[in-house]
Amino acid sequence: MESIWLEYAWALLILIGLEGLLSADNALVLAVIAKHLPEDQKKKAINYGIIMAFFFRFGALFAISFIANVWQVQAIGAAYLLYLGLKHVIKARFGKENENIREDVEEEAEVAAGKGFWPTVGKIALADLAFAIDSILAAVAIALGLPDSPLDNFGGMDGGKFLVVVLGGIAGLILIKYAATWFVQLLDQRPALETTAYAIVAWVGVKLAVITLAHQDIGVLDHHFPHSTAWTLVFYGVLVGIALLGWFAPANKSLEKEKL
Repeated sequence: MESIWLEYAWALLILIGLEGLLSADNALVLAVIAKHLPEDQKKKAINYGIIMAFFFRFGALFAISFIANVWQVQAIGAAYLLYLGLKHVIKARFGKENENIREDVEEEAEVAAGKGFWPTVGKIALADLAFAIDSILAAVAIALGLPDSPLDNFGGMDGGKFLVVVLGGIAGLILIKYAATWFVQLLDQRPALETTAYAIVAWVGVKLAVITLAHQDIGVLDHHFPHSTAWTLVFYGVLVGIALLGWFAPANKSLEKEKL
């Protein structure tokens, strides 16, 4: 029983870290979209953006049971996470015009921002909605791979898994409000972590794809495979490997040399 709760704690810790990086990206995009506005309007637009981020991420929590029980939605979610993650990784690795994802995001945001206050707020709302979808899909994918807990079902989902998703969502909301600035600074110091975050998103997409293929209505993989020890070790082993590569990436060291 203790090993189950350790696995739950480890999954929640990973989810909070991923939520932190996604929150940093969310905060960064808000700042970029609003930066063309006068200072007083800029602050107001960003505050509206934070409120909408709270609203969308809280609202996304109500989609948990739907995503967790409908394999078609899981399949779409897996495809979306793979697309999102690989798109950013490929751009960062092979993009010719931009050396990193952040420059590309800033460029796209400047073009899409619009000139007026309310058009800018509208663009911020769309960005917040996209990040809310990313957040809930990543959380559900991680939670569904966990073993069943002794807690009763809640909202059509195992109670323990539901709790992991909810706590991850709450962590995302807190991080947007209080810790996003710190994560942005961390990304400034270690820019490779941005690509790493999206590589993890793609890997989480693989996890959701495995869960989908093991669904009882699909049966491509054994129904118990997503919860097996072998797959659990492979998933977390690769995930930790990606994180370590991002932390010690040469791009971080070259940036430190430039600053010196």
